[in-house]
Amino acid sequence: MKIDQNDACRPDTGAAADAKALAGRLGVDFADEGLLLQAVTHSSYTMEHERPRAFCNERLEFLGDAFFDAVIGEALYERLPDEEEGRLTKLRAMIVCEQSLYEIGMQLGIGEVLRLGHGEEMSGGRQRRSLIADAVEAIIGAMYLDRGYETVRRTVLHLFADRIEDAIAGRIVQDYKSAYQEQLQAHGHAEIHYQVVHEEGPDHNKKFYVDVEVNGQVTGHGTGHSKKEAEQAAARDALGSAQGDSLRKAEHVF
Repeated sequence: MKIDQNDACRPDTGAAADAKALAGRLGVDFADEGLLLQAVTHSSYTMEHERPRAFCNERLEFLGDAFFDAVIGEALYERLPDEEEGRLTKLRAMIVCEQSLYEIGMQLGIGEVLRLGHGEEMSGGRQRRSLIADAVEAIIGAMYLDRGYETVRRTVLHLFADRIEDAIAGRIVQDYKSAYQEQLQAHGHAEIHYQVVHEEGPDHNKKFYVDVEVNGQVTGHGTGHSKKEAEQAAARDALGSAQGDSLRKAEHVF
């Protein structure tokens, strides 16, 4: 179900302007900007405004996830004709991940246009990694419905070009926990602890929120569909805070 423009408009009248500006940053001329609005509409917004759950971005996220996988898989298949299936799978996983989507979402300013319920807004939802990543996948789904596969392929390859190159060149750290531990140990002994601070969602689609603490101080936050994934995201966040952009150039590759 896609959102009707009249039903979709939020109390401030900036929804249409947000959609138009986002479409401009994407470089995609949407025929139905209501689809783009739906892609940035979180379930907390529809619940608060008493809309059916189908009006949020979850279904578009499901669709976008499939086409994101397909585009990246096709690109790697064509770029690396001599690579075996196992290596291609690992490379795709480095690109098709929450962190990758989050980085692109931040570049696109997704946090600024997310439509959130008041509680989600007050709890920092606009900066939440998982919400931004989910919205990017939903936007891919909206693009497919509105403009077709070729537009999705062209746009995804443009947006994720650097991530694809980094994965192929071996510049993406995967085991962030080990990398973070090594960094801390290089500066002396430190006690590292990972703590699950929140869980949400049904058992088949659970999301975990994890903090990493060093000597009792929180240094990073992470989200994932498993505790392991969330811990890796928290370690990466901590590394990023400590190292800035130099993290992407690390040679610690797994």
